[in-house]
Amino acid sequence: MKTILIVIGIIGLVFFISQMVASRGQKGIEKYPFNVVKKYDTFEVRDYEATLFTSVKLQTKDYKKGSSQGFSMLAGYIFGGNETNEKIAMTSPVSMSLEDSMTMMFMVPKKFNKETLPKPNQETIDFYEAPAKRMAAISFGGWANDEKIGKYKEVLKEALDKEGITYTSKFYFFGYNAPFELLNRKNEVLVEL
Repeated sequence: MKTILIVIGIIGLVFFISQMVASRGQKGIEKYPFNVVKKYDTFEVRDYEATLFTSVKLQTKDYKKGSSQGFSMLAGYIFGGNETNEKIAMTSPVSMSLEDSMTMMFMVPKKFNKETLPKPNQETIDFYEAPAKRMAAISFGGWANDEKIGKYKEVLKEALDKEGITYTSKFYFFGYNAPFELLNRKNEVLVEL
């Protein structure tokens, strides 16, 4: 019995340390720049800067399938799957458009522009210059799935309607954590205003 408790204690300690290391790793990652315009009870309005993204269009609207396919393609590119085998720093959040066919996007670090980015080995990867835009965002924790994303999309729409704020049909999902991070997960549903 004593041995079992020691093993459980060691496993718990290793888990705790790994999650702390993962959490600290997020602090050094470049993030999609924005300024908060106004905070409401359940959401906030933000102004996002014009930003360059790598993107891949997916022929699905299923979150799990799309996130897996898109992430592996874009991660392959930034981990050296390009004409110069150059590694590009990971950024946050990973963004997905919520349309009939999803587009997954990784923000390009500020040190690059369209001309200095290495050419992807996969033809399906494009570069997209997102203009500056105002968006409303609602946050939720835990693991994202189609049901949660749909629920928070509806909650955000109802909150915007209640405040009399008009919005477009361009909704996005932002995921901020690596797949191996189990604690303090942050997700958002956003819409362009």
